[in-house]
Amino acid sequence: MTKRKTYRLGDLQLQIMKVLWERGEATVAHVHEVLGGNAQFAYTTVATMLRKMEARGLVGHQEAGRTFLYRPRVAADAVSRSMADHLIDRLFEGSLTNAVNHLLSTREVSAEELRDLERLIAKRKKKL
Repeated sequence: MTKRKTYRLGDLQLQIMKVLWERGEATVAHVHEVLGGNAQFAYTTVATMLRKMEARGLVGHQEAGRTFLYRPRVAADAVSRSMADHLIDRLFEGSLTNAVNHLLSTREVSAEELRDLERLIAKRKKKL
């Protein structure tokens, strides 16, 4: 069995990836604008982060005139799975039961969400 690639993204990296996953591709200026402009991050911070993310293989770019169009090189589901697996492994010693129990004990859960969880569990049981 091949080991999956592990992705560990910081908050800014994850925010940038969400912009790129939603748009498909974007310039530094557009990513900066979506993230709130200068209110939270400087333009140069976003540009530097995109370059670092490209070096890690998370994003790629193509030149469009004098600007770079960045696009994701990893899928959202691969990143979310990797990050969730990492969290469960570190905090709950790999126990999905303990992770779900923790969430059900510490978060408000609506009746609708509980029904959705029950449906997901029933669907998964059918696959066994």
